[in-house]
Amino acid sequence: MSNAEYERKLAARDKTIDVLKRRIIREKAQEHATPFAILKQNVRLEKVVSHKTLALENERGELEKALKELRLAQAQLLQAQKMESIGQLAAGIAHEINTPTQYVCDNVGFVKTAASSLISLLETTQILFDAIREKCAEEPAVAAFDTARKQLKVDFLCRQIPGALDESLEGLAHIAKIVAAMKEFSYPSHNEKEQVDVRDIINTTVTVARNEWKYVAELETHFEDNLPPLPCLRDAIGQAILNLVVNAAHAIADTIQQTVKEKGHIAISAARCGEYMEIRVQDDGTGIPASIRDRIFDPFFTTKPVGKGTGQGLAIVYSIIVDKHQGQIRCESEEGVGTTFILLLPLNAPPEDPPACK
Repeated sequence: MSNAEYERKLAARDKTIDVLKRRIIREKAQEHATPFAILKQNVRLEKVVSHKTLALENERGELEKALKELRLAQAQLLQAQKMESIGQLAAGIAHEINTPTQYVCDNVGFVKTAASSLISLLETTQILFDAIREKCAEEPAVAAFDTARKQLKVDFLCRQIPGALDESLEGLAHIAKIVAAMKEFSYPSHNEKEQVDVRDIINTTVTVARNEWKYVAELETHFEDNLPPLPCLRDAIGQAILNLVVNAAHAIADTIQQTVKEKGHIAISAARCGEYMEIRVQDDGTGIPASIRDRIFDPFFTTKPVGKGTGQGLAIVYSIIVDKHQGQIRCESEEGVGTTFILLLPLNAPPEDPPACK
């Protein structure tokens, strides 16, 4: 049923309820001028009308709930389609960037090797020139060479070129790392679970989200030794962790704007917890007020100003962890101290009661 059909039904129920209520009011106004038999009939009619009104209001409530669920489903579908389109676009861009990045890396590496050889040759040439200058100091060619060497600042170039090439190679390696992370992050799982290394998912997500957190926080990761593979939808878990990291960065940014500190701290950890994989995303941001903690996973709920938040980030995390992976998610928070989100993802068929891991 479409939104328009639900809204038409709601309008019809509202109109019927209004008519019944006006009829009750009209009948009550006539009670004092009505014979006892008619009054008794009106009492019965009032009961019937009240019962019908209650039934209609209950039906209206169900229609409103169905309409809300339909709108939520449409919003989630739109968000999923949007993320899929962005993922496909990012994968294509990453592929296009990857090839030129590789040959630029190769060429800069070649230039570095060649520059090292040329600098070595220049040093040998200088030794030769110094020997010639002792015997032919008055020769014009000697004076011209000396002048050209000073004008070109050869000594300065020999000192700076190796460092510049090293920095270029470092920057290109960082670009290659980002491109590889984009390709991996945007790779679709086609709604099929696979055994993955959760460390790869977290490291890839941290790289993709770097621009969100690098200006406001230091980020560190902690992984337990010998982590088992996690059966999951790789792209969905990456999306969930991304949303939590962005959420943490925004919470820390709020404390920085309040001049509480210069930079915050985000910690992501992964450890085995019985038959679950436990992932924690911890920040030292503003914390979540106790009055709204039970609403943070509600769709469209947000405390951000209009235009700054959609209220979908944590709702999507909840849907991914609980609905798609039959996992658990909980939040521990203290105002002014920070927040920790704990994800419990089953390594096998989920047991009835997940363990209370620390």
